[in-house]
Amino acid sequence: MARAKIHVGLEIGTSKVCMVVGEVKSDGSVKILGLGTSKAAGVRKGEICDYSKIRECVDDARMKAEEASDVEIGSVFLSVSGAHIQSINNVGTYRLPDNEKQIQPEHIAEANDIAKDINISPEHVYLHNILRNYRVDGFAHSSSPVGLFGKTLENDFHVVTGIGTRIQNSIKCVRELQMDVDDVVFAPIATAQLALNRAERERGALLIDIGGGTTDYALYLNGCIAASGCIPAGGEHITNDIHMLTGLSFSKAEGLKIKEGDASGDQSRSVGTIKIPVDEKGFSQQEVKREVLNEVIRQRLIEILTLVRKRLPPGSEQLIGTGIFLSGGSSLMRGLDTLTHQIFQRAIYRAEAAEISGVQANFKDPQYATTLGLIRYAQLADLEKQNSAPKGLGRFWPFRRS
Repeated sequence: MARAKIHVGLEIGTSKVCMVVGEVKSDGSVKILGLGTSKAAGVRKGEICDYSKIRECVDDARMKAEEASDVEIGSVFLSVSGAHIQSINNVGTYRLPDNEKQIQPEHIAEANDIAKDINISPEHVYLHNILRNYRVDGFAHSSSPVGLFGKTLENDFHVVTGIGTRIQNSIKCVRELQMDVDDVVFAPIATAQLALNRAERERGALLIDIGGGTTDYALYLNGCIAASGCIPAGGEHITNDIHMLTGLSFSKAEGLKIKEGDASGDQSRSVGTIKIPVDEKGFSQQEVKREVLNEVIRQRLIEILTLVRKRLPPGSEQLIGTGIFLSGGSSLMRGLDTLTHQIFQRAIYRAEAAEISGVQANFKDPQYATTLGLIRYAQLADLEKQNSAPKGLGRFWPFRRS
């Protein structure tokens, strides 16, 4: 019987650093042993801008996770985000030689190589090559077509790339703290492992993760990933809008957003005035109209959600049968579910860690979905290694130690 295995997930976000330690048991169940968080400093829009500051934050989260789990952390699965990350769907088409009629493994390998041979910017590296499906003479197959008769084989891939130097900065931060990196994962792909089950992906589901500095998304149709990407805007942009409009300090604007904000557009929730009490620095009491506050929040979220909508493949919205799953700290905004429904006209859900045990109640909210999803990703990566499966996560590792 296989022994239990420990995996660690690390998310270096704009507003927080989160590290989670999980145990994958021999029966396939997952238990969270400990979680450490630290307020992030030195990250802007998902990308490191002050290396020394974020290194301290990662070290702090690591120490807290080790203390909570009683596990010495030696390596992590690392999530990355940022507007530099791009994705594209590409098909590799291979026609069998005239004297061959039955598909063999080498034919699949040829089609795979053709699909992955795309032109990317010199500064970009591959993060994922995810096999979506096979087609034999135009007929789709979700599993390997080896042994089937046919003449034309098409392998459809979802390819994710990012700027290598920016990804290397995150890896360097981890390695300088005496930890290695098991794999680098585009954040929404990790989150989807937690938020979406197979049936939901089959019916069509869109994951939207609204963090502090970025909004990541991943669209699944017919069980396969159809699109993914990152919008360089998130909750901190809403806070800055409030700060600029009201003149409140950034910290007061953040508190006001969380405590009083509402994005639903419901006029009954925008009546009256909010009084900001005198603070310890002696600044006088201020007043903000609820109507003004809520409209600022609503307009920024409309912009973010509309940008996600415009990034989706034409006609794909109509194929989202399950609905839209919201995650990330900013997804906790009151009325966001109502606003998202108004824009997409689809059922709205919260991403939850339903099948993972050991998660404390305060860690079950959507802001921890990516880090918890990394543990599920690690579990699936292990299964792919054991089964030598060609389809699934599309793991690609260009950053081996020399």
